[in-house]
Amino acid sequence: MRILVTGAAGFLGSNLCERLLAEGHEVVGMDNFVTGDPENLTRLEGNKGFTFIEQDVSDFITAPKKLDAVLHFASPASPNPNSPYGYPNLPIQTMKAGALGTHNCLGICRAQSACFLLASTSEVYGDPLEHPQKETYWGHVDPVGPRSMYDEAKRFAEAMTMAYHHMHSVDTRIVRIFNTYGPYMRLDDGRVVPNFISQALHQQPLTIYGDGSQTRSFCYVDDLIDGIYRLLLSDEHLPVNIGNPNETSILEFAELINRLTGNPAGLDYHPAGRLGDDPQRRQPDISRAKSILGWEPKVNLEAGLARTIEYFKKKMVSA
Repeated sequence: MRILVTGAAGFLGSNLCERLLAEGHEVVGMDNFVTGDPENLTRLEGNKGFTFIEQDVSDFITAPKKLDAVLHFASPASPNPNSPYGYPNLPIQTMKAGALGTHNCLGICRAQSACFLLASTSEVYGDPLEHPQKETYWGHVDPVGPRSMYDEAKRFAEAMTMAYHHMHSVDTRIVRIFNTYGPYMRLDDGRVVPNFISQALHQQPLTIYGDGSQTRSFCYVDDLIDGIYRLLLSDEHLPVNIGNPNETSILEFAELINRLTGNPAGLDYHPAGRLGDDPQRRQPDISRAKSILGWEPKVNLEAGLARTIEYFKKKMVSA
């Protein structure tokens, strides 16, 4: 296939491009580098099947030659207000990527009879009252809260995707992505994995907000990309959770990173609620992914973190 990937210079976008190229597809990457890292493209540029367009997907977009699929991964994704890449500091760009960007991508798919795959998020569930979260759960989201620009952009994008599917018969997919980590994350991304690993490698205490009892379910990026690729090749139109169902507390996660890095500095506790509505529990129900896609994660947390730590070590040396 000939596939357009928006957000191609991002953490997930670049890993996705690499997998698509390895599967023999022709890939057109698109990014405007608001949060994407140009260095992530260097490992792709030598592949003759890869071309790149520097463009804002929120503007009117065109793609040369016929496309078979568009995978929309362009969006800020970090909730950290202290990071220049965090969506609290990019609220309008985040909303435009989810709304206008999704609309533009769907328009191309309709015009070219191409498949559309939307990268949605577990954040559509908000601070969930259901645990674990199934795709049928409607969510518990504040539409004007400090995370609303991201949550509502993705919820709107899902609604727009289904509208094009029902009204214009566009062949669509929706993946709801849970916490993912691995190589090619930004060191200064601001999310918990690069924060903890960076602090640990500098032998600094790891910053814990609250008592660390809040939970996350961390999925290694190779597993996530495999699930997304299987979804692309399926004929499933309704949302599918892709993530690791093994739930761990932030405290347990921090202690594991300190052990794997040999960091003696311990932990540093701060008041909870940087954003005021930090979800207390996050765990995907992946029953649909198992039954529809034959997918479940294979890389355990310790093995995935070991690979990620080695990547960050090399990045810090070259920085």
